Amino acid sequence: MADPKRLYGLNALVLNAADGIGEAIARTLVKHGASVIAADTSNSGVVQHYKSVRGITGKVAKLNDPEQLAILVAETAEKLGGLDILVTDFLLRQPEPLSKADEKLEAVLKQRATLVMAACRAALPYLKKSPAGRIINLGFLRSFFAANGADASARAERDLANLTRALAAETGEFGITANYIQPGAVMTPESREVFRKNKGLRDHCIQSSAARRLGEPVDIAKVALFLASDDAVFVSGAGIAVDGGRLAN
Repeated sequence: MADPKRLYGLNALVLNAADGIGEAIARTLVKHGASVIAADTSNSGVVQHYKSVRGITGKVAKLNDPEQLAILVAETAEKLGGLDILVTDFLLRQPEPLSKADEKLEAVLKQRATLVMAACRAALPYLKKSPAGRIINLGFLRSFFAANGADASARAERDLANLTRALAAETGEFGITANYIQPGAVMTPESREVFRKNKGLRDHCIQSSAARRLGEPVDIAKVALFLASDDAVFVSGAGIAVDGGRLAN
């Protein structure tokens, strides 16, 4: 696991990659030898952000449009000469952290599932040609949910788990793995803004973690690296919680 080039020759597409967890994953993958397209929205500054980063190309895309996601995947594969690793992440910002597992949450989950499946379906023809096809789905941050939103958070993770397991079952015969990472309270620009407005939620997240701290994007990126590498070749349909250990909801 110490080999710094263990992803040498592999091509990756990372969504929502202008900053935060996506940026950390993109930089970690390229550090270990992959070529990366880092995609984000037009107002993210993603192209300029990666202009001087060797091995990473920033690309503007409409990440909330299934048809545009399919185009993005095709353009990525054409530019890189194939696609081996797909990392999906969709912010789906809300006015306030969600507190209930209700119709509002179900609508958000339906939207996420539609986008994840659009990206994965578009990627499958390329991943099937890869000797190391990998799908890595990212769950919502803990800051997406209110302090009393434990049920909503659990519902969202179950939904992503079911979706990912279905992908794993469908793609396993082609040597493709599909897994998900469930972040805890990670200090991304999105979380920082939420915690600035709601210090009580920040304190709750810290107190609910055995580590007694907020996570950093690199904490998630290290797990993504594992799932993208041959170290995880026999891991599929699984979820890894990266939250410092859960003490309470």
